Amino acid sequence: MCGNNMSVPLLSEAVTLPGTEKETAVVIFLHGLGDSGHGWADAMTGIRLPYIKYICPHAPRIPVTLNMKMTMPSWFDLIGLSPESPEDEAGIKRATENIKAIIDHEVKNGIPSNRIILGGFSQGGALSLYTALTSQQQLAGVVGLSCWLPLHKSFPQAASGSGNKDTPILQCHGEMDPMIPVQYGAMTAEKLKTIVSPQNVTFRTYPGLMHSSCPQEMSAVKEFIEKQLPRV
Repeated sequence: MCGNNMSVPLLSEAVTLPGTEKETAVVIFLHGLGDSGHGWADAMTGIRLPYIKYICPHAPRIPVTLNMKMTMPSWFDLIGLSPESPEDEAGIKRATENIKAIIDHEVKNGIPSNRIILGGFSQGGALSLYTALTSQQQLAGVVGLSCWLPLHKSFPQAASGSGNKDTPILQCHGEMDPMIPVQYGAMTAEKLKTIVSPQNVTFRTYPGLMHSSCPQEMSAVKEFIEKQLPRV
């Protein structure tokens, strides 16, 4: 194993769940606004597979316009939560480079990119989708929970150099989500189908679920991970 975590700022602080046997795959999971990697590391513990390493980084603390400029963990600034809201393009692109650096680090350490799944919840899911669609590294899969596609008007052009046109995407959303309405999730799924192979986009909704996760959703995530990252 080579490569130093310190050279990748998000990795040196991230919560990492090592495999309990030889690691042959990696899941990188990004939390939502105001949260940390700890909660999702706990969720991953409930569905972990022994040959997979799980990395749950913490977002940097920045002032967030949506929350009256209060400083909190956030992957990029959020101005509003509707499809027409202005977006922090520079911040989104900067955050994307930081996530790509984690992927590059794992590849240097011997895990091929097609044995890496990138996922996240809410703002973290949004960043996962954007990173995968603008990355040349071909991933094993992408998981987006209760999220949207940032800078959606820049697609499909923004994905012209993407290595993930045929990468499976699992998108899940609570039908009672008061923050990111399920209709926004459905619009995102339809948009994704114009960017990647439509048969590779799975959109699942959960009755009664608000802006959070549930056991049925986590079991769908586990199934997706097992399918895209089988034991080798």
